Amino acid sequence: MSNSNGWSLTARLISKHFGALGDRVSEAIASFDPETATEADRDRLADTLRSAAQKLAQARSAFNKERDDVVRLRKLIETDEKATGTLAERLAAGQISEATINLFCDELEANKGRLPQEIQEEADAQSYMEELQKIVDALSQQLADFDAAAKKAMQALAQAKAQRELQEVRADRQSQLANLSGMRGNTSALNALTKRAQTIANQAEGMKIVSDIGQRPYDQAAEIDAIRKSVTNPANGSESALERLQRLSNTAPAAAA
Repeated sequence: MSNSNGWSLTARLISKHFGALGDRVSEAIASFDPETATEADRDRLADTLRSAAQKLAQARSAFNKERDDVVRLRKLIETDEKATGTLAERLAAGQISEATINLFCDELEANKGRLPQEIQEEADAQSYMEELQKIVDALSQQLADFDAAAKKAMQALAQAKAQRELQEVRADRQSQLANLSGMRGNTSALNALTKRAQTIANQAEGMKIVSDIGQRPYDQAAEIDAIRKSVTNPANGSESALERLQRLSNTAPAAAA
């Protein structure tokens, strides 16, 4: 039997055994869907389950009583049937009155006549108990289905939250990388500044070279003038007395190679 048919049967049984309230509950049960049910639906389902469970407990007690009544009546009838032979012997022997025998027979006949009714009441009690058991089983299954659907939904929610947290972490890391990239840009700017300083230094060195080239004629002129002066004023003219003595005595230090 499919769940849909099972729920419909449960709804009919609830309508039968729970009265007008059962009609409303049965409609809700027949259309119950754990995938779309709310927590309030779950609470109503749980309340109905508790009510059905209480009725089931009462039905079990009533069935047990009806069954015991049938067992006792059967045993009484069986005992009385066995006693008929003994009573017949005692009646023949004049040991018991016919009035007593008639009273005994009336009770036996009444018990035998009541036995089918007791058996029927036992069967009805058993049927009612079994129907309530079906209701409880169906409601228990529906509650389990709801809880399973809710658990699945909670797991999906937890996964969604975890995914969101992951994306937040990724976004934060991307932000940090962006900041580091900005710092790298600053380093590039520093490198550009360093290159600019080197360019200026190169320009200064070029200007120095040019200046040196411009200074060279003046330096050369000064050198030529110094040569002219040395020719005009020989070195021995300024020779010291000691140098002169050393030269004359051939003890002057040899000129450096």
